[in-house]
Amino acid sequence: MPNTTTTSEKGRLVSLDVFRGITIAAMVLVNNPGSWEHVYWPLEHAQWHGWTPTDLVFPFFLFIVGVAITLAFGSRVESGRTSDLYLKIVKRSLIIFGIGLFLNALPHFGLSELRIPGVLQRIAVCYFFASILFLTTKPRTQVATIIALLVGYWLLVKFIPAPGFAAGDLTKEGSLPSFVDRLVFGKHVWAQAKVYDPEGLLSTIPALATTLIGVLTGRWLRSKNSAYEKVAGLFVAGAICVAFGWAWNSFFPINKALWTSSYVLFTGGWALQFLALCYWVIDIKGYRWWAKPFEIFGLNAIALYVVADLIAVLLDLIHLSGPDGSKISLGSWVFEKLFASWASPLNASLAFAITFVLVCLGLMWVLYRRKIFIKA
Repeated sequence: MPNTTTTSEKGRLVSLDVFRGITIAAMVLVNNPGSWEHVYWPLEHAQWHGWTPTDLVFPFFLFIVGVAITLAFGSRVESGRTSDLYLKIVKRSLIIFGIGLFLNALPHFGLSELRIPGVLQRIAVCYFFASILFLTTKPRTQVATIIALLVGYWLLVKFIPAPGFAAGDLTKEGSLPSFVDRLVFGKHVWAQAKVYDPEGLLSTIPALATTLIGVLTGRWLRSKNSAYEKVAGLFVAGAICVAFGWAWNSFFPINKALWTSSYVLFTGGWALQFLALCYWVIDIKGYRWWAKPFEIFGLNAIALYVVADLIAVLLDLIHLSGPDGSKISLGSWVFEKLFASWASPLNASLAFAITFVLVCLGLMWVLYRRKIFIKA
């Protein structure tokens, strides 16, 4: 029975890189269909309460951030050499937050309605606080923090009413997190919603709990237990979290936009189980032939996210003249000419998204071959 883990050349846990790569590839896939009017339901977010496979993607990424914190800083904490880490944490958090603001500003940089929250902004905030907690607290305190965040958030949302609405209102307009987003950010929220932001301020509190679940998972992976004990522990913990999340769903519904406490436990449980699967397949059984593309994605995850966003902006910004003289975006032209001309609308939209991911893979492969790994 193998008791060691499979690592890349720089000592990274390959199964975690692959998990990260699968997650970021899924994020790019669901964000770039050929047509938003033609998307298979698993590649769409739930309308409000409930979940689809797409709703697992972002919490998976935050969970992975937490695992990576422990693997990156664990030996430094054990040796007591942490004094220089605080400045690095602040610097990295600000850079990631700044990149998120930059992407939100594209392509016109209309600062009067610039969306302040965002995916990278939430990652930056959660990374910062989870890192500080990892460096300054013990595992027991981190567990207590997760419980306090989840229960505290549930109490806030269920028992403190937004002005003009009843306590416990969980609608898009009437929930407390939605009110806080409107109060704090005003026009600087997600333009498609206007009344709330899916990466808003109050809902970042339970998102930190998602990241801390990853931190504790990293501690388990760094323990002296055998590889089989580790993977079994991940599966069992994941099953327990999924069960508790599903039970909590009955009175605090699973909801990505509100990042409800039930959503944290439910998605955290699935993240534990998916990591366990990757760990078993790659680190225990050694089946790595299929994983290289995802490892390439995982080693440059932030770069992939930025590149994909820039490509999407260019496809929308560049316009061509149609046969009737009307203007059509380059992205729409590519979709119509290369995909919609031979496939049904749903399949054409999916084929466009898959091709988009493959183009990104080609760009990331160039970076990988040149050993360029961009770290924010």
